[in-house]
Amino acid sequence: MREALDRVGGKWSIGILLAASPGPVRFNELARGIEGISRRMLTLTLRNLERDGLLHRQAYPTVPPRVEYRATPMAMELYEPLVALTDWAQRHRAAISQARAAYDRGHDGA
Repeated sequence: MREALDRVGGKWSIGILLAASPGPVRFNELARGIEGISRRMLTLTLRNLERDGLLHRQAYPTVPPRVEYRATPMAMELYEPLVALTDWAQRHRAAISQARAAYDRGHDGA
């Protein structure tokens, strides 16, 4: 169970899964749409999500090659909870930042 939660809750996985649901989405769309992700990290995360059965990769024999990603039915079950989680994080971002600052002020040098 821990392994599955680590994969889904990984730093980049949520953004990728949301973008690929329902899909399809191309690599460059993901690279542009997910702030801060490197191309290498995107590639590794896509491979891991595909390996875990959460993404389907479709390669088309064109020049240049075209590859699309789409969330699998298993990943689509996560869509609503992931949207709810990201909405919650957005709503409480300022409060969390304030709580961290207050905590850090009270624990300096402790």
